[in-house]
Amino acid sequence: MSRYIRRAAALCAVLLIALLANATRVQILESARYGDNPANRRQMIARYGAPRGDILVDGRPVTGSRDTGGMFRHTRTYTDGPLYAPVTGFASQVYGTTLLEHTEDALLSGTDPLLDPFPLWNGVLRKRLPGGHVVTTLNGAAQRAAYQGLAGRAGAVAAVDPTTGRILALVSTPSYDPGELSGTSPSVARAWKRLNGDAARPMLNRAIRQTYPPGSTFKVVTAAAALEAGVVTDLDAPTDSPDPYRLPGSRTELTNETDDCADASLRYAFTWSCNTVFAKLGVEVGLKNMTGTAANFGFGERKLRVPFAVAPSTFDAKLDASQLALSSIGQFETRATPLQMAMVAATVAGGGDVKAPYLVERTTTKDGETVSTATPRTLHRAMSATTAEQLREMMTDVVQKGTGRNAAIPGARVGGKTGTAQHGLDNSERPYAWFISWAQADDALEPAVAVAVVVEDAAGRQGEVSGGGDAAPIAKAVMEAVLNSRPHGRG
Repeated sequence: MSRYIRRAAALCAVLLIALLANATRVQILESARYGDNPANRRQMIARYGAPRGDILVDGRPVTGSRDTGGMFRHTRTYTDGPLYAPVTGFASQVYGTTLLEHTEDALLSGTDPLLDPFPLWNGVLRKRLPGGHVVTTLNGAAQRAAYQGLAGRAGAVAAVDPTTGRILALVSTPSYDPGELSGTSPSVARAWKRLNGDAARPMLNRAIRQTYPPGSTFKVVTAAAALEAGVVTDLDAPTDSPDPYRLPGSRTELTNETDDCADASLRYAFTWSCNTVFAKLGVEVGLKNMTGTAANFGFGERKLRVPFAVAPSTFDAKLDASQLALSSIGQFETRATPLQMAMVAATVAGGGDVKAPYLVERTTTKDGETVSTATPRTLHRAMSATTAEQLREMMTDVVQKGTGRNAAIPGARVGGKTGTAQHGLDNSERPYAWFISWAQADDALEPAVAVAVVVEDAAGRQGEVSGGGDAAPIAKAVMEAVLNSRPHGRG
């Protein structure tokens, strides 16, 4: 009898060991697979069981959470949702997360290990921590000035601090309210369908995800290449530049929108945006030097994140002479995001260094204790300090007496470059209006802001669209907002 009892006990022990082994396999080795399974609603219930951390601008939250009492209890709310949508993105129980809501999701939802002072103990207790906060680099006044300046027209604005790379404004219009995608009600699905079906593409982040032909704003890069390569050594010396200029290897003649461009000096050609001078300069600089300079400014960079990904701006490395001429005036296949062109202006203002743009100043716990802090860094050296100063001179001339006079600000030195970019079949579409600029208060040691503005549907007939008329006033408003928010006497 005892022999059968021992056999039964041994069998029970084996079964118990097998049960424990399987439980260990499921809870430890297979936990991630089960946890990430879309059919497992426990994660979602836990995720929305507590309020989400907030995204802050000027120390104030522009996001919040609302307790619905339902299964996915807390839904995301947004203050001035359309204004900050290109930065916050959305956090939706149905459609997931985008932009900062996505890249900072672990911290905002409370699952980031950096939030946990006792990870082993809380891991045993399966304790979920409160979500942390994301402190952005945005200047709220500059963000609002950019948004109001665009006034619902399709376009974008990017503004950065030239000395650090901090993003001060990032606006895309038309925009949308991310709060419409919060929750699980039928209205969320209707909003998703409406927004995705809108021909104006309000959910497209034009500031970082859309590239445009930069037009004459790219002449900043071409001028830098010409000065760095020694093709131009004197800003005021005449150039050998016919008007019109026949594109090499073709019968196409390039003309200008202004007078006196024949053999114009680099300074005059820059101030009044002579296409013929810069197209010929690009050919003289050569493809290798042009592509190298463009790359130094950030064109072709495919890993730029702010912290979400930025679409790469492009300057083609395989061009014949006529294509190079057009590319050197920001046409043909040359394309750039507004953020990239803000970086170009910031590089000039900052003395030649390309600063990495960033949008998160620091992250904190719910109680405000610092979790992480951003550190400014340099991506490239685009040009010498001497070349940068020469470009600052010419950009200042553009605003003081050239095509960018609408951007002038009393009490500040402002440099700029206008651009009108042709596009569409045979350039039949209304041109894009561009303006890039930087500003430094007269009593400041350093420039405060660099801005890029692009307006897709500028006002007026096709021949009346201009960067100076349509985009420069927006840039001025953004620069004034930043200058007015900085203590006097500081850079």
